[in-house]
Amino acid sequence: METTHRVFVGDARDLSGVEDDSVELVVTSPPYPMIEMWDDLFVELDPSVGDALESGDGREAFEAMHAQLDRVWDELERVLVEGGIACVNVGDATRSLEDSFRVYPNHARVLEAFESRGFDPLPDVLWRKPANSAAKFMGSGTLPPNAYVTLEHEYVLLFRNGDVKRRFEPNADRRYEAAYFWEERNRWFSDVWTEVRGELQELAFESDDGGDASDLRDRSAAYPLEIPYRLICMYSAYGDTVLDPFWGTGTTTLAAMCTGRNSVGYELRPEFLEVFEDRVSGVPTLSRSIGRARLDRHREFVRQRREDGNSFGYEAEYYDTPVVTKMEREVRFREVVDVDPLEAIGATDEVDEGTGYLAEHAPLSVPES
Repeated sequence: METTHRVFVGDARDLSGVEDDSVELVVTSPPYPMIEMWDDLFVELDPSVGDALESGDGREAFEAMHAQLDRVWDELERVLVEGGIACVNVGDATRSLEDSFRVYPNHARVLEAFESRGFDPLPDVLWRKPANSAAKFMGSGTLPPNAYVTLEHEYVLLFRNGDVKRRFEPNADRRYEAAYFWEERNRWFSDVWTEVRGELQELAFESDDGGDASDLRDRSAAYPLEIPYRLICMYSAYGDTVLDPFWGTGTTTLAAMCTGRNSVGYELRPEFLEVFEDRVSGVPTLSRSIGRARLDRHREFVRQRREDGNSFGYEAEYYDTPVVTKMEREVRFREVVDVDPLEAIGATDEVDEGTGYLAEHAPLSVPES
């Protein structure tokens, strides 16, 4: 099996490199309005944002910033298939302007924007993003009543494009082999993810620990690999195409490669693409490690369940392990065995030159026990 991964250098408000109804899943994390690190970007997109901030009008600045994101959501409505899912990771912002402190509810504004475009909101997910400070409040210390709760969570907002679920051909292998384990379903489909920084972060690339790549990741506010990896497994099948219009350091593309999906990304800053080239060589090892870790965790689940006196009614077809449900029998993980560059994506009037990769996949290699 082969998958393609394209990255355009361009403005996500015009996804001209992506055809209508060509994407099954969107997984992205946009710049958050009213977070200071993104002020310059929003001012470049709309100078009125700077005027509003300078005059201390937070409400006007907030709305002007979201108006720019709205243009991206318009494009998502066009490129996402009917029944396709959009996953938007976003956090709220707290800020003081003109000595007035308040929260700016980005998640509520994005929810409103998608619903007004005909998307059906689905139950969302909260994941905990601990603050660096040990203090759990802002304001006047331990004296009531002027302290404020510290925001330590972000939202993964989930939307379906329209009110019709996606349909597959009967007994589609690419769907049944992309199934997840019963215990993974119970953990992933919880509305609060408290352990999201754990499982896959331990498998990150060595080069991510420092240098320019680390600096760029901080400036892109990249989310943990665990988030797009889970979402892609949850809401797409093998061979589907995943779009990230705010590509950043390419975390969504990494997850798509590791899960056997195609991907498309849009990124304004070409230096991010240069850094990603250094990460691609590690994808075969990363994908193999993730698949084996999932299988090992399932076998530990089997051991504990048997110790508790519970039995299993089914056997996995491709692995020497029992499973809880009939739908898990055909679970089959993939690993990347090779990644080659595609021919450079040519520039157009709307899109600068980009890059691309062809990933070759094989069934997960499992060491003999």
